[in-house]
Amino acid sequence: MTDRSIRTTRVGPSGTGVGVNEDELTALLAERVMGWKAAPDRFMKPGRSWMPRWRFQPFEELEDAFQLLDRAAESFRLTSDNHRGFTAEVHIRGRHGMASGVCKARMITTAIARALGLEDPANQARALDSGASTT
Repeated sequence: MTDRSIRTTRVGPSGTGVGVNEDELTALLAERVMGWKAAPDRFMKPGRSWMPRWRFQPFEELEDAFQLLDRAAESFRLTSDNHRGFTAEVHIRGRHGMASGVCKARMITTAIARALGLEDPANQARALDSGASTT
């Protein structure tokens, strides 16, 4: 497992920002959305099955991002235009997350993370995608 250079900030229990990289955010999403347990080199799934961590990459793989979206979102809207690229809007348990940028998988996953409150809103777009919208 490699340490990815992308860094973001999530709000910790004390209300302060806690640095988290993309791999850590993927692990948090796998645990909270998919119900898997993150281990150093794998995700433990129900029924004692497991998957190597490198096989679940929702920031890069559209299929993995849609797996999170299908499991987590009460409602969502995906749009595309010439100016902002791709926009994902997600509603989860009464919370809203939105991200805009070029990479569809990254924007879907970022919107999910935002709706779950896993990121500090002031740092979201700059950290995950330099072209992403902060709205």
